[in-house]
This record gives sequence, structure tokens and C-alpha cells, in this order.
Amino acid sequence: MCGLAGLARTDGGALSPDADGLLGRMAHAVTHRGPDERELLRSGPVGLAFTRLSLVDPAAGSQPLYSPDGSVVLIANGEVYNHRELAATLPAGSRPRNGSDCEVLVHLYQEKGLRFLDDVRGMFAIVLWDRRLNRLLFARDRFGVKPLFFHRNHERVVFGSEMKALFEDPSCPRELDWDGALEDQAMHGAVEFTEESPKTWFRGIGLVRAGTILSIDLSDGATDEHVYWTFPDPGQPRDDLSAEEFIEEYSALFAASVAECETSDAEVGLFLSGGVDSAAIAALSTVRPRTFTALNGSTLANQDAEYGRRVADAFGLANHQVLFDVGQVPSAEEWKSLLWLLESPQCGPEIFYKRELYRFVKARFPEIKGMLLGGGADEFNGGYSVPMSGGGGWTQFQANVDEMALRDHLHRSRGVAAWWEQSELPLVRPEVLRRGAAPEDSYERFLRWKYRDVQQYNCWHEDRTAAGSGIEARVPFLDHRLVELSARVPHALRERLVWDKRMLRDGLDGVLAHEFAHRPKVPFFYGDGVRHTYRTFAAMLAADGDALLDEALSGPRAKEYLDADNARATLRRLQDDPSSGHVEFLLRVVNLGLLEQMAQQPPRPPVEAKWGPVPAELPVADWESESAAIEARVLLRPELRDTLVPALDESVMLLSDQRDPLLRYVIVDGEIEYVIDGEETPGWQRLLDAVDGQRDLAQLLAAAGCELAEVEELLVQSVELGVLTLAEPAPAAA
Repeated sequence: MCGLAGLARTDGGALSPDADGLLGRMAHAVTHRGPDERELLRSGPVGLAFTRLSLVDPAAGSQPLYSPDGSVVLIANGEVYNHRELAATLPAGSRPRNGSDCEVLVHLYQEKGLRFLDDVRGMFAIVLWDRRLNRLLFARDRFGVKPLFFHRNHERVVFGSEMKALFEDPSCPRELDWDGALEDQAMHGAVEFTEESPKTWFRGIGLVRAGTILSIDLSDGATDEHVYWTFPDPGQPRDDLSAEEFIEEYSALFAASVAECETSDAEVGLFLSGGVDSAAIAALSTVRPRTFTALNGSTLANQDAEYGRRVADAFGLANHQVLFDVGQVPSAEEWKSLLWLLESPQCGPEIFYKRELYRFVKARFPEIKGMLLGGGADEFNGGYSVPMSGGGGWTQFQANVDEMALRDHLHRSRGVAAWWEQSELPLVRPEVLRRGAAPEDSYERFLRWKYRDVQQYNCWHEDRTAAGSGIEARVPFLDHRLVELSARVPHALRERLVWDKRMLRDGLDGVLAHEFAHRPKVPFFYGDGVRHTYRTFAAMLAADGDALLDEALSGPRAKEYLDADNARATLRRLQDDPSSGHVEFLLRVVNLGLLEQMAQQPPRPPVEAKWGPVPAELPVADWESESAAIEARVLLRPELRDTLVPALDESVMLLSDQRDPLLRYVIVDGEIEYVIDGEETPGWQRLLDAVDGQRDLAQLLAAAGCELAEVEELLVQSVELGVLTLAEPAPAAA
């Protein structure tokens, strides 16, 4: 991984020496991406800045790279995994001179012109200057794993791996695109398909399309796009393969991709969640990487942390449980530093934990420069089929996908759409809405939506969280051969192969134990323990009298677009009950307000940012025997001793319902916050009735006629939510 930046005149002129200062500032803005080396070049109309993270051929892989005759100059960020295979196809006089994986691109360009990326496997962003043709090329890999942004005016183009490099140019606009952000499906989360190009979130800043070469004539600024790869067409299925042959081919391709992603002259690690994707990488790895697992309230509850350890033990891999206890709340400055690193309003809890994992790795194991990830498996291989089915199996999953596709037609035909909007059981057939539209395969649209999602969210945040610590994220599941195979499963075989990722899971038989290969999918931090995560980030927004929220709401455009009273009310609800909503939605609008101000007055570059303490590791010798201690450490749970005296908080009242003797209403600050049904939790209702602030826990349990195990979880939650307090007993009178 490296940092790219630069500028070029597009009016036929040459850069002046004044450009050197700008190049230096742009390089500094992306130094975190490449801390090992920095090179600047200004020649004629082009200025290039390159910062290097050396994973392959650290001694001889410096950039820019030149053709033998000096007519082609290239800087690249990423890895060309099949560079040796490609080099072997070149004429003897055109072979690379060193071990750099990217040098082969220069020779391929001289041999094939704009077809030079057709056979390249890897992840990359490329800037290539053809001096002979006086043209500048920008190019990205097929999934946009590596970023490349640009801004153009009438006389020049500026470009960089991150937008903060472009903002170093005073002529580059710094206006947040509020309308585009608020309308984007990735932000508002409406269950509908979108295939539009990923957004940069800022007006006037473009993002080179994935699978595309952008060509700019430096004589007159004329621009062309050459698309060298498009998402595979499920309408052209692989009918030549049986289900068993699909599984066999997928397994072979995946093993080859893991091997390619491990190619490095530096140490490579693995983020191990305990799910089938990262477990599969652990099973197939030949470099025996150190593994790292996030241990927080959510991953404790959904068992990701435990399974991460178990998978590592099964393969004899070192596993580091990186601790995030529920009391660890990011400061406002930490959040703003993370947001500026990301440059995306989608910054949220998942990204925070990923970033902190990388910080731990960088501090403890600086020799690790690459990280294997399980990302990208779910999107194209049935990873969302089970949760999207609502428990109804493949048929219901397909029906739900069909309903998502229908939403486009609902927007297009507002009059007829009323039949769907006003009734749970529409009396008009869906075909009426689709009249005049081309026939569609809704599952194909689902895949294309996920292709956009991978670019807008997954690849963006995986790249940035790793880059912030000078580490390169590598994603074996985003090998285009795997995605092409998955997308072309014939309709008749989809249920057999796509449902619940059967093509991957069944292919791991004999490689990965059944308990790991067939473990149900759980999201990174959602599930039973999500309230712990939500409480953490609600506390961050509410710290110092809602300081971070108030700052986000204070900008001129934020005042125009955001309802400040509702934002504060939403925060209060999340504080009172973390399950009352999704903290991510509040964070997204907060992020927009903060980014608006950051763009106007850019913060210090990430390499200069001040971060909090590096997370600690929680050593675990035996998970089963230490589970109680692990839970107590992560959740910071009070020790429920018999002598403690529970009492209602002074802001809380408990009221009965005269019409139903089993109902109780918990009133917090004058409003009903919780309803307790004695029919569902009889012991809990009786215990609350007995709470008087005088009797200790043992006495209350006796009065309620229940055991601690029956009410323990509810008791702890009530303390965490501030409904109950626990106090030591008053000392006996002398």
C-alpha cells in the first residue's frame, strides 16, 4: 500500500517551480499510507508525489517506475498478485528489472496500450504518464479496493489517494454535497436497489471508476474512459457446470486467491472474527499468520470473540483478543480524527473497532505490514440470504429481493403505487407496475447493488482503517474470478449453491471443522449485545453536555438541513434505551456536520493526529473456564453480592396498572420508558415490587421467591441503564 498524489497541467503548459511546495504538502497529507519512503517528481506538465509502504521487494521497489526509454512514468498503490506470470508473457527485452510487482505494468502498457490491465489480478490505483502521447492515465482495480480521487478545473487536474491531498490545493472546492449525501441509499438505509456510481460526498471531486482507465490529453484536456472490466452478467450463466463442479472450481479459485494475497516480503496478519469467511482463510493460509479478534460487548454476546479464539486454536495460530470494554468511550477528538481519516459520513462503530484493531497491531507488531480480511464474501455468494429471508428459506429470500426490485417501479408510477402503500395485501398485480419496463432478474439487480455497496462502504473503510496505521488490507474474496463464478450460477442451481453460502461452506469439507464451516452468520457487532455498542457511542455524543453533537449542528449548512431538536431527542432516547433506535443514523448526520467544517479548515494530516491510548489485549488461556471473568472484564458488570442494597434511581418511579395486576410501568423523568409484564417475567416483577432501598439482594430474592439466575440479566441491565442503583449496606449502629 502506498500514497499517491499529484497534479498536471491540461492546457498544454508546464508546471512552474511553485508546484513543488504543493506536491510536498500533498505527499505529507498521505504519508500515513506510505511511511517507508517519499519521492517527488516535477517534469513538464506533470508533478507526482509518492509515499511507499514496502511489502514486495523493499530494497528495489521504489517509485516512480520508468520504461527503459523513459517515455512512460508510473506510480501505483496496491499489489499485482500475478506479476511474475504476466512478466513471463513479455518479450525478453521488456521484462522487469527488479522484483517490484508493479513494474510489469509499465511494460504491459508499452505492449498493449489501454488493454494493459485486462489480465492483471490484484488491487491497485495507478497514475501513468505517457510522455510520448502527452496523456495522463488514472486506473483502478475491478472492485475499487484502492482509491483514487481527482478534481479538474480549466487548466489543471489534481489527484490523490485521499481527498485530503486534493484539499491542499487552494483551487480545489471544499463543499460538502448535502443533497447527494442525504439522498443516497447508503446513508438513509431504505431497502431499495441502487446502481449509481459511488459518491465522494464532496462537490467537484471525482472518483475514478472501478475497472476503468481514465485518459486525459494534457495538450487540450480531452478525456476518454476505457472500461476494461464490468460486473459479470448473471444473464450469461455457466450452464456447463454441475453443482459439484461449481463447488470444486470455487474452492480451487479461493485457495489460489488466498495464496496470492499472502505474497509479501513483510509479515502478514489476519483479522479473525470466528465466522466462516475469516476461518476459511485461516484454514488455507500457508504463512501461519498472527490473528486478531475484537473483544467487546457485542462480539462477546454473539460469540464472535470466542469462535475467533477457537478457530485460531484449531490451526495452532496465535490469537490476540483486543479488548474494548463497555467503559471505553471515544473522545470527541478521537472521533474527529477517525472521521477525517475516513472522509466519509458512513463512519460508524464497525469502523472505529477496525481502526483500533489496526492501532493495536501497529503498536505491538510493527513488522506486520499486510492484513488478510474476510470481507467481500457475503455480498456475492449468498451471505445475506438467510437474514434477508426472515426465516422463510430461499423462496422467501427471493420474494423479498423481488419486492426490493419493485420499489423502483413504485417510485416511477406513483398513482398505481398507492395500491401497495395503502394495503398489506395489494389487490393489483406487480406486473401492472412493471408495464413498459424491460424484463429484469431481481437477484441480478441485488448483486449489482452489492457491487456498488462494496465500493462505497466496504473497500473504502477497509482501505482507510488499515492505511491509518501504515498497513495494507488484503481481501482474498474480492478476486474477480470468484465473483464471476458466483454471479453466473444458473437460476436452477441458486438455491443449492447460493443459499447460506453453500458453495463456500460445502467446499470446506475436510479443510475446516463442521462447527466452523457451518456456523451461522452473525454481523460484526450486531445481535444480542448491540446495546453495549450503542450505549458507548451515545455516551460519546453526549459527553461534555452534547459537545460533539452541538459542534456538528453548528455549521451553516447543518443548520439548514438538520433538525437540531430531533437530533438531541434521538440522543436522549438512545441514552435511556440503547435499543430504541440505530445509533448509526444519528452518527451519519453528525458526521456530515463535522465534515462540512473539517473541509473548510482541514485538520492536521493523519500522520500528525493525536489518538487515545492503544487498546490492550485480554490474555485468555482457556475460554470455557475463564468465560465468567471475561464477561465481567468486558461488560464491567457489578458483582451481585447478597449484601448489596438495590434501590430505584431518584429519577425513576414504578407504577402498577389497576386494570392488569401483572403490568408495571417504569417511569423515568416523568415519561414511561419500560413496561414489565409479570406474565413473561414473574420473578423480575415481584423483585421490583419488593425494592424499597432498605432490603439487600438476598432479602429481595427471598421476598420475590426466585433465584438470582432467573433475574440476573435483567438486574444487570437495569443497573447499566440507570434504573436501579446498587449500594453497600449501611454500617450497623454502634
